[in-house]
Amino acid sequence: MARKSYKPQKKGTGRHVQLAEWVIVSETWATMPTGPRALYIELRRRFNGGNNGHIFLSHRDAAKALNMGRDTVSRYFKDLIERGFIVVTKGYFLGPEGIGQSTHYRLTEKAHKSKPATKDFMKWRQSKKQKPRRKSYRFGPKRGFYRVGKPCHIYI
Repeated sequence: MARKSYKPQKKGTGRHVQLAEWVIVSETWATMPTGPRALYIELRRRFNGGNNGHIFLSHRDAAKALNMGRDTVSRYFKDLIERGFIVVTKGYFLGPEGIGQSTHYRLTEKAHKSKPATKDFMKWRQSKKQKPRRKSYRFGPKRGFYRVGKPCHIYI
């Protein structure tokens, strides 16, 4: 016999996405821009506890869910893969009837099949890149533009 619920009028809180504290305080998460963070949360939303390695989200669906362009979302996917939050388990392809199949992903913070979580993003370190110097241009003789130090031979 099933037990009656404590508050029968409540239907439950619904689905939610929970991020672990150790993920949020990691250097990788702290240095990641907000766009890839939102995409990761969308991927986590599609994780149901047993489908790790089979989580699929096309770039078109991700762009629609995040209200962004497909090219922007593509950069976000590359950033998540580079930082080690997700791994591609099966690439995209054209199915037998000509219907496209999207890429399948695995979340590295969760266990996959009988293997423990790899947590690849914990090994990621930010490289110290120098900011590119802005080229400064000056208006030169003969109404042309000269780069400071070297002429760029553009005349109007």
